[in-house]
Amino acid sequence: MDYNAMELMICLAARALEDGSTVVVGTGAPCAAAMLAQKTHAPNLMILFEAGGVGPILPTMPISVGDSRTFHKAIMASSMPDVMEACQRGMIDYCFLGGAQIDKYGNINSTVIGDFHKPKVRFPGSGGANDLASLCWRTMVITPHDPRRFVEKVDFITTPGYLTGKGAREAAGLPPGTGPYKIITNLCVMGFDDETKRMMVESIHPGVSQEDVVKNTGFELLWAKKVATSEPPTEEELRILREEVDPMRYIIGRQAA
Repeated sequence: MDYNAMELMICLAARALEDGSTVVVGTGAPCAAAMLAQKTHAPNLMILFEAGGVGPILPTMPISVGDSRTFHKAIMASSMPDVMEACQRGMIDYCFLGGAQIDKYGNINSTVIGDFHKPKVRFPGSGGANDLASLCWRTMVITPHDPRRFVEKVDFITTPGYLTGKGAREAAGLPPGTGPYKIITNLCVMGFDDETKRMMVESIHPGVSQEDVVKNTGFELLWAKKVATSEPPTEEELRILREEVDPMRYIIGRQAA
């Protein structure tokens, strides 16, 4: 079947969202995944946007979290404090985040590359990412897979994953049971080992080898006892993604590597 890496990543992310669950998304691939889920197996998925849209039925792809489309047929046009309060109260199942670097414990850097005071590159920073990853139950990331992103140690922890391992989030005062859930790349899908809280490969995409994953990761990965092959997009998923979710190919036309 003819599909690209971005389409595969979006479909895999969409399948992880159950009907009736709640998810905070931004724009781009996470929004496309939520829209696809809502139009396929999860019609009762409640989507929230950081700017205050709660439960919209998205007509077309919004270009920002404050786009008027993020309030289309919504159950509430609220505010950022309201959405963050919902996260703090434990009402949000999933959030999607991204960043410049991620380490084996799922800590994310979107602040600087290099020394904080004299960085090689300075990025926009957290926005609401730290709040979301700290308070939502499960954090998911959709990102290209290369050794510059997947590093042994992030230069700055903008957004907490499992910090230094099992128990570290709770010791830092974060809600028990929260943390990174799935990392979906153009090479594989990774989760986290229950005992060590280290990143673990769960499935490899069709046409990708274990060696491809290893050489594009800057730290030692764990591997599930049985590593599956990621299920390709179905014809119906691709049709909806291409015709209803992103017909202008703003997202699915991007290169994933």
